[in-house]
Amino acid sequence: MTRHLVAALLVTTLALGLGAVAGDGAGFTGAGIASLTALASLAGFRLLGRSAQKPLQRALLIFVVMFLVRLVLVVLGLVRVTRAGESVTAFVVAFFVPYFAFAAIEGSYVHALGRSPGRTA
Repeated sequence: MTRHLVAALLVTTLALGLGAVAGDGAGFTGAGIASLTALASLAGFRLLGRSAQKPLQRALLIFVVMFLVRLVLVVLGLVRVTRAGESVTAFVVAFFVPYFAFAAIEGSYVHALGRSPGRTA
């Protein structure tokens, strides 16, 4: 496992734990969306970023695609939370706080690919 994956797993554990405590199901939903999409993004980096052909461009493509997936999932999560009458604030905080940590981890991974083409971080 890379240091990026270890950092992401630590943030995931913390986010899901705090999200579960934060509110009804809204906090857990927000933290879950942020965590699962970040882990999927890192898995995509590992699978497609290992190729000798343009690993940085592939990683940036994964970064953009996962951002769009997150956008759709956040909208769906907000719909679920509002229909259930749960706290939208808990959802938003539980999503965005770990999201920024995950964005830093993903950015670090992409930056590491850019420094040494063809080699994973």
